[in-house]
Amino acid sequence: MLYAVLEVLLSLLAVFGLFVLGYLTFSRVLSPGRAAAPAYAVVPAKGDGAALEQTVKRLLWLRTGAGQCYTVVIADAGLDPQGLTVATLLANAQPRVVLCPLDSVTNYLI
Repeated sequence: MLYAVLEVLLSLLAVFGLFVLGYLTFSRVLSPGRAAAPAYAVVPAKGDGAALEQTVKRLLWLRTGAGQCYTVVIADAGLDPQGLTVATLLANAQPRVVLCPLDSVTNYLI
């Protein structure tokens, strides 16, 4: 009985190990290398910027998790004073996060 339980646990551990190994291999193969062209994530923001902080933090988490280096551009599409404060704080607190007016986004993508 003990050997059967031990065999099941070892089998599950082996399956989990193979899954993790496959995930790491495919994520490495499918993600672009560091020598790729520069990438940008443009986030249009308007109003009070209610979801802006969470969106930028998720993008920053993706940036560190994938080992990629891209710039997050917060495009001001009509932020009110509270939203502008949130966007400014995010841009000042994080490297490679910039705030710009919506009509000037192309200037930051060069």
